[in-house]
Amino acid sequence: MAAMSSFISTLKPLLDRRFLTILILGFSSGFPWVLHGSVLTLWMQSEGLSRSEIGFIGAVTAIYAINWMWSPFIDKFRLPFLYKKFGQRRSWILLTQAVMIIFILLLSQASPQGNLVTLGLFALGIAFASATQDIAVDAYRIMLFDPAEADQKLAYSSAMATVGWWSGYGFIGGAMALFLGGETIGLSWPQVYMVLALVYAVLIVLITLSPEPPQDKELAIALPGKVERLSFANWFTRYIAAPFIEFFARCGTRLAVAILLFLFCFRIGEAMLGRMSLVFYVELGFTTEDIALYQKFFGGLATVVFSLLGAMINTRYGVMRGMLVAGIAMAASNLLYAVMAEVGPVPWLFVLTLLVDNFCGAFATVAVISFISYFTSRTYTGTQFALMTSISNFGRTTLAASSGAIVDGMDGNWPMFFVFTTVIVVPALFLLAYVSKLLIQYQTKQELLAQQSA
Repeated sequence: MAAMSSFISTLKPLLDRRFLTILILGFSSGFPWVLHGSVLTLWMQSEGLSRSEIGFIGAVTAIYAINWMWSPFIDKFRLPFLYKKFGQRRSWILLTQAVMIIFILLLSQASPQGNLVTLGLFALGIAFASATQDIAVDAYRIMLFDPAEADQKLAYSSAMATVGWWSGYGFIGGAMALFLGGETIGLSWPQVYMVLALVYAVLIVLITLSPEPPQDKELAIALPGKVERLSFANWFTRYIAAPFIEFFARCGTRLAVAILLFLFCFRIGEAMLGRMSLVFYVELGFTTEDIALYQKFFGGLATVVFSLLGAMINTRYGVMRGMLVAGIAMAASNLLYAVMAEVGPVPWLFVLTLLVDNFCGAFATVAVISFISYFTSRTYTGTQFALMTSISNFGRTTLAASSGAIVDGMDGNWPMFFVFTTVIVVPALFLLAYVSKLLIQYQTKQELLAQQSA
């Protein structure tokens, strides 16, 4: 009875209605990866493009790794008309969603055969708008809670963001997209894109109904018009350099560098596997509808459950312990794909592999978001969160784009490829141990500063 009461009290923070907004915003962030990822991969494969071409078109996601370059603008500059009505964060979210609708419709009119560059540019447009949206979404999520309640609700906020992301990418958005283009419904992939554009029209309506963070109006400056006239050097220092200087000054150089190196390495193996997973499933013998059912629907649904479980574990035992366990399990779970490659298209093994993989991935995602949020300043929320997620995304997107070429270089030896994705996670685990050591020193320093200010 006491255990049940403890479990219920652990979930009690989720009754806060602000988590529903975070869920919707997470969906908005995850759904674009269906558009320039899953659907585009299957469309290109159905048109006969090679693994290398499919892998390299994924290089458009490298834009997520450099969105910190324009994050100060998203943090500080007001959009004419939209700002007055919706505030700083929501106005940028609404603008980027409208841009995505335009590029989705343009992509629906393209063709992979003979138009690969055009296709890539339209996919890049979606990725650019999505990466810009993420800056505003992450800042919105962090600022939605007052500092006094942030520690209590940080893990659950991260979990709901993960649940929303996987709802968009997986069991709702992703499964719907693949079922539409599957063997039963049988829409063409261009038609699928036209239907998916409607999803963002619905999201725009939902965002207009969401609450505005309490500090939103305090952190923006007007543009254009009454902007303070600054020299380029002063402008660069204030809006570009200051967020990074503050991060390194607050954490110390050793911890700051260790954090960024860890984020760079941590999920490379997972990303390489993810980029080639749909190609692997098709080559193994699964149909589009099998993939929609097993990977997108059941896999995404499992991720939702595991994200909440991960939040509970991280809340009780700490983010660093959770990340260590998740990192080891995430690397080891890739070996199940090697078993699948040897055994063949066995449904129960497919489901088992996805359950293990999604548990480890969801656990790691919640931990990483909580980890980044912990080190983010509330003064430079969007910029610093974008910096750290960009470092993480650089490893995941830029290097993962070579995954198709790696498989081709191994002559299609899938078991060897999956073993490779396991091994390359090991350096990140050593970095995590080093970060844990430095973190103790950082926490001691923060406690001393708090005592002095009191």
